[in-house]
Amino acid sequence: MAVFKLALVQLAVGAQKAVNLANARAKVIEAAQAGAQLVVLPECFNSPYGTQYFGDYAEEINTENMSESILALSSMARDSQVYLVGGSIPERDHNTQQLFNTCTVWSPQGTLLAKHRKMHLFDIDFPGKIVFKESEVLSAGNSITQFTTPWGKFGVAICYDIRFPELAMIAARQGCIGMLYPGAFNMTTGPLHWELLLRARAVDNQIFAAVCSPARDETASYHAWGHSTIVDPHARVVATTDENPSIVYADLDTELLDSVRRSVPIYSQRRFDVYPDVAAKK
Repeated sequence: MAVFKLALVQLAVGAQKAVNLANARAKVIEAAQAGAQLVVLPECFNSPYGTQYFGDYAEEINTENMSESILALSSMARDSQVYLVGGSIPERDHNTQQLFNTCTVWSPQGTLLAKHRKMHLFDIDFPGKIVFKESEVLSAGNSITQFTTPWGKFGVAICYDIRFPELAMIAARQGCIGMLYPGAFNMTTGPLHWELLLRARAVDNQIFAAVCSPARDETASYHAWGHSTIVDPHARVVATTDENPSIVYADLDTELLDSVRRSVPIYSQRRFDVYPDVAAKK
């Protein structure tokens, strides 16, 4: 049995990168002082969310010559002694100059454990409500991302990635105990699907799942839904919040995964003789 404390930092994000980084550091330290061992920041935690901003706020991700946000993430993980899922930042590839929406994961020693480039770009059109096309400026990542902690492995994906169940299915069948999603749903998709998708990913795979949003800023061009949430392998909401800046905490017991899977043993009941296993190596 292993119990650990997860924290989701629902951060107020504005136009000043240095202020965003300082606020993130303060909240990660606050979470660590409250006992959190694994901390998650929101999507685009260092910049406003919008295609018009990505280029201006983009940084290269290079651990040998750290940019402003990368140095800040490494330092806050090391100084807080936590595993840190660093939300996401706009990334500029050094070789191609392509832009990506990228999450970095850091150890308590401040070393880079993983990097996930958002695989599924947020291109939607709700007539009369919202049109958004990340693909106008961003390129899509091509890798599935996981990292290891003392409590087990976790999968990482970003926002719109949550709509594609294959990532969580693969992670769970490869031994992950949870999926962590920095995200920024809006006032149209948030009420419709935010909690539903998170609970679906959890119950389909009998894993923990969490999604971390920026706080809502009514003066910004993009209004985030907020409501950062943690669910357990029964798909029960164990911790959540509203749209305001806050930190969401939950103590998670890995023994619950074994209990759930003994009660409803879908891992031994799947019919891969009838349908394919998406986690099978090709």
